[in-house]
Amino acid sequence: MLCCSISFLFSRGLCCQIRTFCFVSCVFFFHVIYGLCWRSIKNSTERRKLGFFSCGTGNPIDDCWRCDRNWQRNRKRLADCAIGFGRNAIGGRDGKYYVVTDPNDDDPVNPRPGTLRHAVIQDRPLWIVFKRDMVITLKQELIMNSFKTIDGRGVNVHIANGACITVQFVTNIIIHGINIHDCKPTGNAMVRSSPSHFGWRTIADGDGISIFGSSHIWVDHNSLANCADGLIDAIMGSTAITISNNYFTHHNEVMLLGHSDSYVRDKIMQVTIAYNHFGEGLIQRMPRCRHGYFHVVNNDYTHWEMYAIGGSASPTINSQGNRYLAPANPFAKQVTHRVEQSDVWKHWNWRSEGDLMLNGAFFTPSGHGAAASYARASSLAAKASSLVGTLTSNAGALTCRRGYQC
Repeated sequence: MLCCSISFLFSRGLCCQIRTFCFVSCVFFFHVIYGLCWRSIKNSTERRKLGFFSCGTGNPIDDCWRCDRNWQRNRKRLADCAIGFGRNAIGGRDGKYYVVTDPNDDDPVNPRPGTLRHAVIQDRPLWIVFKRDMVITLKQELIMNSFKTIDGRGVNVHIANGACITVQFVTNIIIHGINIHDCKPTGNAMVRSSPSHFGWRTIADGDGISIFGSSHIWVDHNSLANCADGLIDAIMGSTAITISNNYFTHHNEVMLLGHSDSYVRDKIMQVTIAYNHFGEGLIQRMPRCRHGYFHVVNNDYTHWEMYAIGGSASPTINSQGNRYLAPANPFAKQVTHRVEQSDVWKHWNWRSEGDLMLNGAFFTPSGHGAAASYARASSLAAKASSLVGTLTSNAGALTCRRGYQC
């Protein structure tokens, strides 16, 4: 319209010049408006993509899967979310789902289909879930076979008041979202460990989870309390283990990592302990370590009565970004405890880096801080200790509902 008006007033030659100017201006204007619109559309699209991560807490495990409202359809995504030394544990990711429908454990030698025992002894990979809330009281140890995931999300599952979980000479195990408590010594009985084998079991210690000669193990988002021996023990050459996002309460000897001072095969042990909450009613061993390499990172220690971290037989312990709240007892302010009478412990590589010490808590370091030793004992980057409250706020078994972020 503008160009037509100008052409009426001016000569034909001048009009051509103005028309050219108008065309160029319109094209330029179109590209500017188109560019702005496209950037707006693209930014909106990118924001929608980022919406999946909008519930992020900074906890890399949780942020990997918990923001997904369709977590129940995408359960196996969890297997891609492990961190630390146990990050390659895939559990039953490559197998079928197995739904536990029966909480009974009537026959440890010939378990019924639909029971948890029948699921864990199978020779093939399985991702094990539960049809409904249940309390499972095991008559004898639950002896797991390789490539299994026990996934308690979406229901309230307790393994309690009987035997508990044994991970022995197997690999690739994930245990997630279970309440494990009041475990008792059992044994002197026949127990099946695979479809083709059962054998005699002597008396078990009564651990919540016993890891024996096994590798690529991930124990995540469980609530553990009040067992006869340890809540989680890993011994006899076990390695490539991550213990994360668990809530530990009401127990004496919480966690043992390493069989004995003389069992030197545990030098291969590598364990990551991350984002756990060590809560009320705990006394010692969070953990107690021997021989191997241990990364204790971004955990919340809100109670101990004797000490938090102990060890013997020259373990390397790398404590980073934890929050240690000492008890009121003036004789239990020290985070660390060495089981050694002489000064030999002064050569063990134990360090505290970026830890937050509260109410008089203190960490006694030792060793030369050799970079190579701590590199081997480091399994992920530590976050600031000021973030520990957020990182561990959802430790323990989660309450997850279908159609909602977990």
